[in-house]
Amino acid sequence: MIIHNGYEELKIKIPVVTLGIFDGVHRGHRMLLDHLVSKAREKGGSSVVVTLSPHPRLVLEKDHLNLTFLTTLDEKKELLEKAGIDHLVIINFTREFSRIPACDFVRDILVGKIGTKHLIVGYDHHFGRSGEGDFETIRQCSDLMDFRIEQLEGLETAEGAISSTLIREALLSGRLDDANNLLGYNYLLTGMVVEGKKIGRSIGFPTANIRPEIHKLIPANGVYAVEVKVDNKICTGMLSIGTNPTITSSKGFRSIEVNILNFESNIYGKNVTVVFRKRLRDERKFDNISQLVEQMHLDREETLKIIP
Repeated sequence: MIIHNGYEELKIKIPVVTLGIFDGVHRGHRMLLDHLVSKAREKGGSSVVVTLSPHPRLVLEKDHLNLTFLTTLDEKKELLEKAGIDHLVIINFTREFSRIPACDFVRDILVGKIGTKHLIVGYDHHFGRSGEGDFETIRQCSDLMDFRIEQLEGLETAEGAISSTLIREALLSGRLDDANNLLGYNYLLTGMVVEGKKIGRSIGFPTANIRPEIHKLIPANGVYAVEVKVDNKICTGMLSIGTNPTITSSKGFRSIEVNILNFESNIYGKNVTVVFRKRLRDERKFDNISQLVEQMHLDREETLKIIP
C-alpha cells in the first residue's frame, strides 16, 4: 500500500475511491473495502482510501482530551494494508479544511486532485462543512462531473448495523467476545513499557507497565488473556487493567500491566502490542496478598488453556 500525506501531485491509475475515518476498520468497513478492491480490479484501476488525520472531533470539539478511538493512525494503516488497499490518502484535518463546502470538496479534491472515477460510500456517510454532504449531495455533484457513485448498506447484526460506536460500547462494558466478533479480529493495543512500582515482581508475577497513545480506547477493568508482540516474538500473557485495589489505595489511576509468561528480558522503553484474546474476570479486591497470588496462579492456568 502506498501512503500519501496530502493530495498534491497524485498519479493514481483509474482511482476507485472511498472516504471516511474507518475507526477500527471493523467488519462493516471490511465489507465496503472488499467491494472497493473488487471494483478497482474490475475497472483495471487502483483502490484508494481517503481519510482524515487528526480525527475531526479532536479538532472541532472543546472536550477533546477525553475522546477515545479504536485505532491509532498506525494501526489503521496496518489494517487497511491487510485489506488489500492500493493507496491511502491522508488529508490533514484543520478548522480551515472543515469549512470547505461538500460540493467544493468533491469537485476540487476528490475529482480535481485525486482524479476519482468511481466513488463508493457507506450507508451513513456525511462529509463537508457541518456534515452537510451525504450520498444525495455526491450524486448531484457526480451528475455534473465525470465519475460514478454507489452506496453500500451497512452490515447488520441483531443490534443493528455494525459500527465503531457498538464496538466501543462492548469494550467499555467488558464484552470482549462481542467486540472481537464485530471487529472481525482481536482488539489490540500498542504502547511503551514504562517504569512501575515493581510490586508484581515481589509476588512472583513481574509485569510490564504499558503506556498507550493518549486517545486509544482502553477496555473495561479486569484481567485478560492476551498475546504479546515484543522484540519480533509473540508471547502469552496475562493483562490487568484497573486500579490494583488489593495493593494500592489509589482509586483514580488506572494501570495497564501485563505479566508475560516465561519472559525475562528487559523491555523498558520499548513498544509492545497486546492482542486481547479473552476476558478472564472482573478486577477484585482481595482480603490479602496471598489470596491475590492464589487467584493469579488460577488466571495463569486459564490463560494457558486459551493460548497454549
